[in-house]
Amino acid sequence: MLGTFQQSHLRIEVNSPAAAIGDSLLRTNLLRQWLWSQRFPAGLPEQLHEGLTYTSWAGLVAIEHKVEIAQPHCLRLILSQGIDGYHEWYWGENWVQSRLEGISLLPLNVGQSLSLLQLKQFLASQSKN
Repeated sequence: MLGTFQQSHLRIEVNSPAAAIGDSLLRTNLLRQWLWSQRFPAGLPEQLHEGLTYTSWAGLVAIEHKVEIAQPHCLRLILSQGIDGYHEWYWGENWVQSRLEGISLLPLNVGQSLSLLQLKQFLASQSKN
């Protein structure tokens, strides 16, 4: 894999219950809404589950995801192709944490920060409805 080893750990406060955060991370129809910067394949199941493998696209870069853990407060994705590493999500009442490690040519900390911002904005818009 070409690139440099990168790691980033971010935790933010959000004004949302743990169930809403979990739905936004695990339910593919919601994931597509807030993570609009990535293209997802057609035919994904309604919810991410352990063992599922899919490829998304960040611009022209394909990123393969294998769902290693999908639980009520934790999601762990093993990444390959454009990023060789993993992405972990943890959440609870009013907080979400993202840990990303991998080798890539992409600026992972920038992408991670933008995705957390997108999630926070999405959750804020959902709480207004």
